Amino acid sequence: RRILRLAEMCRRLEKEEEKVLPFYPSSLAEWEQQKVQRVLEEIPNEPLAQAIRDYVGLERFWQRFNKAKLEEKALERAREALAIRNQDLRRLLQQYLAGVATNQKVAKDPYPI
Repeated sequence: RRILRLAEMCRRLEKEEEKVLPFYPSSLAEWEQQKVQRVLEEIPNEPLAQAIRDYVGLERFWQRFNKAKLEEKALERAREALAIRNQDLRRLLQQYLAGVATNQKVAKDPYPI
């Protein structure tokens, strides 16, 4: 109940595209969606089905949660790739600076090799 209440409160803070566009378009055909809708409208008689029916409202929460986790993982990978690139660029810069220092030392030496 608390999560559902918080989700309703957060709905006001959603971006416009989040309100308009669904997070995950359904891959079901129209007749399959209609069948699912009919099943959801039926009153369940099994205890497990009744319990699951209580959590149908959390579907949108889990979609957002999973989307946030996927984005988090993608950002972690991007950060790792940027860290590796940063190390490569630092190594190249050190090589360049070492070469410049060597060239200046050779230019100042009156008797180069």
